[in-house]
Order: sequence, then C-alpha cells, then structure tokens
Amino acid sequence: MKDDTKSQGLRNQLVGLLKNKGISNTKVLEAIRNVPRHWFMESGLESYAYEDKAYPISENQTISQPYTVAFQTCLLNLNFGDKILEIGTGSGYQTSILIELGAKVYSVERQSILFKKAKLLFSKLKWKPKKLIFGDGGLGYSEGAPFDGIIVTAGAPVLPNELLKQLSLGGRLVIPIGIDKQIMTKFTRLSNNEFNKETFGSFKFVPLLKNKN
Repeated sequence: MKDDTKSQGLRNQLVGLLKNKGISNTKVLEAIRNVPRHWFMESGLESYAYEDKAYPISENQTISQPYTVAFQTCLLNLNFGDKILEIGTGSGYQTSILIELGAKVYSVERQSILFKKAKLLFSKLKWKPKKLIFGDGGLGYSEGAPFDGIIVTAGAPVLPNELLKQLSLGGRLVIPIGIDKQIMTKFTRLSNNEFNKETFGSFKFVPLLKNKN
C-alpha cells in the first residue's frame, strides 16, 4: 500500500485545517498526520481522502469526516495503553487513529461485509486491533469489559445503557444521540451508579442499527 509525498503533504494541509477548526490536541493531530486516510477510502474516491468530508463506503455506511474523527477522539481523553471499545468499525480509519495513539482497541461491526473487509485490511496494516467482533454494537462487548473508553461512530436514537455498564471507574463514553441530527454526548463514570453527562453540539451520523447483518 502506497503513501507518497503528495498524500503526506495533503495530510499536513488537513491538520492545518483541523487546527483552524479548533482541534488543539497535538497527539490527535499527529495521529491524523500519520494515518493515510486514502487507504480506507472506497476505490475511485482515494483522491478525495484529505478533504474534510464524510464519504460513502459499503453497505450505505460512511467514513467519517476527519474533523468528527478528531473531535470524538479528543473527547475520549486517551492515555497510552487505554482499553477502548469502538462501536462501528466501518472503514477502520477511526480504529487506526485510536491504535496510533496507543490504545488497545476492541471494535464491533454489525455488517458482515464491512467486518470481513476490515479484517482483511488490518491484516495488511501495522495498526492491529486487539479484537474485531462481529455483532450488535448496542450490546457492547461484555466479555472485554470494563473499558477505559467507549466510542460510538453511529447515531444512537437513545442511549444504550448496556454501554454505560461496561465503563471502568473514570471511563468515558463518547456517543452521538438523536434521530435526524445527533448531539455529541460524553458520559464519565464517577461511581457504580453515577455518571457525569456533557454535550458538545450537533453532528450528523448514519444510524446505529441493531442486530447483525
């Protein structure tokens, strides 16, 4: 898989754009700089990889806008070695950003075609998830719990309470909640039954769907 100087230059420009939009976490920006987004694009769309836009992938899903990827990643407040659950592997781009930052990533994908494509892609990359799971993301992954962070990359119509249960003490859940548009929401576990809730504005995601397909 190729990564030429032109693509590297375009990533530098993208990092500058994200800085101008308010992304200030230098580690997150460096991860954006280091992970070639064009490797995760659908065939024929690679030339658009460094535009700050979402693009379609298989199964009516999307590869998220780089700003959204950076924004959600910043909200996770990652520490090196954190155990992270990702709901919605999709293209694998967000997964790779998290791994580049030193996270141990467990990623759940409900679409069998996307799951198989991601598994094949990761076999060719240096970024290796701890585990890829084919299943219903709304159920989380109780076998791997608790997690230091959980990131949901699709719009949940309501909060899946099962995800809150799988957070460690101090763990963070970053999830867009809503139907037509979603409010980016962060829950931090303060105790067994107490969570702090913060909201961070409106975003647009594909819906979080139930069951495997």
